[in-house]
Amino acid sequence: MAGSTAAGPVAVEARQAAAAVASVSDRGARIVVVAIALAWHTAIALPAVLAARADLAAPAVAAAGWLVVAATGVLAGVRLLRGVPLPAWPLAMLLLVVDAAVFAAAGEGQLFTAANWGWGTLGWFFVLVLWGRRVIGLLALLAAHSLIALVAVLGHGATAPADLARYAMYVYGTLSLPVAVFVGGAVIATLARQRAAAAATAHAMAAEREAAERARRDRRERLALVSGTAEKVLAELADGRADPADPDVQRRCVLAAARLRRLIAESDDVPDPLLHELRAAADLAERSGLPIDLVTIGTPPPLPVEVRRRLVDPPTAALAGARDWARLTVVAGPDEVVVSLVAPDRDGPAGSGPPTACDDGGDDGDGDGDGRVELLHEHDGEIRWTQTRWRR
Repeated sequence: MAGSTAAGPVAVEARQAAAAVASVSDRGARIVVVAIALAWHTAIALPAVLAARADLAAPAVAAAGWLVVAATGVLAGVRLLRGVPLPAWPLAMLLLVVDAAVFAAAGEGQLFTAANWGWGTLGWFFVLVLWGRRVIGLLALLAAHSLIALVAVLGHGATAPADLARYAMYVYGTLSLPVAVFVGGAVIATLARQRAAAAATAHAMAAEREAAERARRDRRERLALVSGTAEKVLAELADGRADPADPDVQRRCVLAAARLRRLIAESDDVPDPLLHELRAAADLAERSGLPIDLVTIGTPPPLPVEVRRRLVDPPTAALAGARDWARLTVVAGPDEVVVSLVAPDRDGPAGSGPPTACDDGGDDGDGDGDGRVELLHEHDGEIRWTQTRWRR
């Protein structure tokens, strides 16, 4: 279960990084395609139409078709760069209609000249309207474009071998580059996505290994510290320097046992680690004969081990010295968790101040990356109240 849980954040991070890199790569290719299509249509097709307008069979049709394609290109380019979906196939059908009209308007004399701008321009606009879709759609449009051109060639009587050879050369020369750019952009985006995913996965796994190693070292240090406290108490009992009947010695024993119990509980794979650790402390107190009520309101959010320690250690320390009864309350929300312990106050040195948390070098109230943990402690001679509060 722990392995699958760890793999989830790695996979999510890898997918997010891959999507971001692929989006940047694809946007660069979109800019190139939009620039080529509009520049070609403006800098090459328009001057050729204007220069040969007197020789065209229907110059008004050719000019109107140029304007329609220009408007379609601007619309497609703007929406493509903004990532807004296009009505691809309606636009593609419109371009095919304009394609047929331009070939008819060119006439026999301008069939194989730049004035018949349908040869070289429309392939780029097909790429614009079908960008991001399967290449089979582009090939189908280009095949329809080639068929329209063939019908125009045959319709104008250009059936000589030289004319048919020129037709084949025009089809290959004007359509191969748009196909190459379309396929190349898709391949580059895919490769970028795959490489980014692999790099992000490797980075995330390395980070998780480092975090796991850091947690293991921290846990080993805490275990040594807690074990040392328990060994000190046991050594004093064995040497006769501590009296088992002494309430302070009993409190030290209970506190050492509670710390060991919580250290074991914090590594358990359970849905609510914080409640699990508090239940472990409450269970140990009940086994020592202390009546205790554990009340939980709400569900704690996922918290790092360090935050849970700062929430649990002070109430656990106070619980070790409780007598007669105790009430442990947990109130949790998505941005705040409050752990409170109420128990009868008692006299003596141990009851004169706030309980000591765990001697692990962490100070209650320090900020951390996951929020701030505050410690409050009050007593009035009758009731002792200990509270830890975490806020995001």
